[in-house]
Amino acid sequence: MSRDRFELGRFFPYQLAALAERVSLAISQLYAGRFDISRVEWRVLAALGTHSGMAAKDIAPYSALDKMQVSRAVARLEEEGFIERREDATDRRAKILELTPAGRSLFQKIVPLVRAREDYLLGALDADERLMLERIMNKILARAEGLIERG
Repeated sequence: MSRDRFELGRFFPYQLAALAERVSLAISQLYAGRFDISRVEWRVLAALGTHSGMAAKDIAPYSALDKMQVSRAVARLEEEGFIERREDATDRRAKILELTPAGRSLFQKIVPLVRAREDYLLGALDADERLMLERIMNKILARAEGLIERG
């Protein structure tokens, strides 16, 4: 591709966004219909399943979501009985979110499903290619974060 002619389909940020969207959709199909939770709700559930006792403000950057998405997901997950709030021992104004037993059970049901789908997707790569992909993604992520910090 010539650098003089711009093609959206070959523009790296677009390719990455399109790939992320397709992969996310392929995985979310597993739990959306079966468990009636959205991609955003799954990310919040997964964040709390991985790191119990997080403040909502910490979930957003950890799960690559914005504050409003987290707020809506937390409200629905709480309404459904999958998460609960408790006072933060160090800051009474803050609330810590945790999975309820029902939330933990849901998390444990979904994890094997999404891991199997991830394994299928990455099955197109051999072990060396998987390691290379991870290294490449980490390098690009570090550069992107550097650009964000510089403004």
